Amino acid sequence: MGTLLARQLRKYFPAAMEDSQEMKPFLEAVEQSYRNYDDMLTMMQRATTISSEELSLADQDLKEEAERQKLVELSLKRAVDSLNINLGVIDKLEYNDSLNLGAEKLARHVSKLAAQISEVTEEKNRLLIELESQNESLNHYVQMVSHDLKSPIGNINALMSWILDSEKNKFSEDSKYHCDMVSENLLRMDNLVNAMLKHATVGDHMEMRTNLNMHTLVLEIVDSLSVPSNISVKVDENLPIISIQKYWIEQVFDNIIANAIKATQHKKSGEIAVGFIDNEHFWKFLIKDNGKGIPQKHMTSIFDMFTKLENGTNAAGAGLSLVKKITSLYKGDIWLESEVDKGTTFYVTFKKII
Repeated sequence: MGTLLARQLRKYFPAAMEDSQEMKPFLEAVEQSYRNYDDMLTMMQRATTISSEELSLADQDLKEEAERQKLVELSLKRAVDSLNINLGVIDKLEYNDSLNLGAEKLARHVSKLAAQISEVTEEKNRLLIELESQNESLNHYVQMVSHDLKSPIGNINALMSWILDSEKNKFSEDSKYHCDMVSENLLRMDNLVNAMLKHATVGDHMEMRTNLNMHTLVLEIVDSLSVPSNISVKVDENLPIISIQKYWIEQVFDNIIANAIKATQHKKSGEIAVGFIDNEHFWKFLIKDNGKGIPQKHMTSIFDMFTKLENGTNAAGAGLSLVKKITSLYKGDIWLESEVDKGTTFYVTFKKII
């Protein structure tokens, strides 16, 4: 179409201008403008041929995208509100049903919360450092006091023994009984001091991990506890070999099995079983007995320091507290299931090294 128009224009040019070089740019411009017009006309024709079905699909896509944007914005809003609550922020985002928060406004608020989180984290780290320092000082204090107490307790106990040996014929029966009570209480004090010292030093001077055969270890512990003849102890032969520090794990099983023996020693046929439950992330053991059982109200408090269910024993009441601390050291846990007069099952876990 542009070439035809150029030819028509030349008919009206003076003869002198028909082959003029100055007119060529003008004619080329005319031709180019018609080409552009033709291209635009083609595009318009294509646009007018889009079917109503295509328009409907495009409209549906836009609506779905808008809904996705709303859900994203709502999720961000909820996350920000959660941070506001945890941080105690008063200046909260204004929010209505239209979800018209605005990306810029949301970004500013998130930035403000991030700064507050950084401050809280810094304060938390400072407090953790202080707490660690205080715990270290407390442990050192407990160790110092424990060592200082053990010496006079031992001296008093020795003196009482000498007095009884040399003067027992001069004492009345009441005096002998009172001297025995003094010795018994000195023994309890010594047990308490030992328990405090052991509890305070959990995690100190950790020995190297070794591959420990748990079946062999538990059998050694059972032999050392002198189990009464009326009690049978079954140890699962499939107890695993684990990489762990021997001393502290001995303390765990020694305390729990010793408690199980005390709980079953009154029975005509006491039964204790040590087993293993396979777990992907933890070494999980169980120690089960058919003894006295533990009342529901004591199931949590027995893990507290110096808590005893029976006052007549010489135990310090620190054994399960020590076990709890050791399992925490290995990022594990201890819990129990129990029914009075039917027995107790303790579960103990230690995190695997992966």
